[in-house]
Amino acid sequence: MEKEIPVYLMTGFMDSGKTTLINETLFDQEFGNDARTLIIACEDGEIEYDEAKLKTIRADLVMAEDKASFTAEQLAAWDKEYQPEQVFIEYNGTWEIATILETELPEGWMIVQSLATVDAGTYEMYYNNMRQMMKEQIFKTDVVIFNRCDDETPKAKFRRTVKAINRAAQIVYERADGSIDQGGDDELPFDISPDLLDISDADYGIWYLDAMDHPERYKGKKIRFLALVYNPEKNRGKGFFVPGRFAMTCCEADIQFIGFKCKYGDADQIPHKSWIDLTAEVRIEFVREYKGKGPVLYPVSVKPAERPEDELVYFS
Repeated sequence: MEKEIPVYLMTGFMDSGKTTLINETLFDQEFGNDARTLIIACEDGEIEYDEAKLKTIRADLVMAEDKASFTAEQLAAWDKEYQPEQVFIEYNGTWEIATILETELPEGWMIVQSLATVDAGTYEMYYNNMRQMMKEQIFKTDVVIFNRCDDETPKAKFRRTVKAINRAAQIVYERADGSIDQGGDDELPFDISPDLLDISDADYGIWYLDAMDHPERYKGKKIRFLALVYNPEKNRGKGFFVPGRFAMTCCEADIQFIGFKCKYGDADQIPHKSWIDLTAEVRIEFVREYKGKGPVLYPVSVKPAERPEDELVYFS
């Protein structure tokens, strides 16, 4: 029977808390029930591992000094030497995530969870000045842990920027004392209490994310927004089109169209790539493209509109 070795991938910039998280997982949570553990550290951070202490829980530490030494051959050699039953990889925050995703892992090794640690105090600086590198840390991760949070941490803003890059990611907020900060991350910049919501260009990206994550909030409400129409020839006769906007998630290379399925008997009359002022009722239905239930729009009013000065929308 082929051995199965779980691999836990920790991403994040240097001093974002990766080493601390691994130490806490192994010692405080007694993770792995005394399984032979191999830690592969790809950078030297401010916090160091206590190798003697690691030995007491059958854990070994090895270093990948640079990207050139992080190879399938080296991983296979460590697998043979240490014969681990679980592996933690503390990934270098400056390396492309493709490096590990494209590297052949030893037989039986499988990445079962990826976690990104983020220092809440420096996140906005990194996001604004090194957005592509920040995206590398979180676009494939399962969990994003914002640590060192306090009462001033803009959790709602952080959530939106993460969800714009990785909608599936779970987000955790941790305070300096290690306690988990519950709630408070879903604050919206617009009021959702009216029956008719007039969504501005500035709020469209935020509304899109919230409507996809929490469609029940908008069930039965009417939504009005300026939309670009996706209605190619192949859609003709199907009774629907997709109104939406192009959104920038990270940089100009990461522009994507985000829209909702809109059921409309006169859909064939709406030109592809035209601009419309759309007012529609939101219903919750199963949609194959959503891979489940989600918001479906039923137009109340469809009016031709002018192209906006800035065609892009954003998530912050």
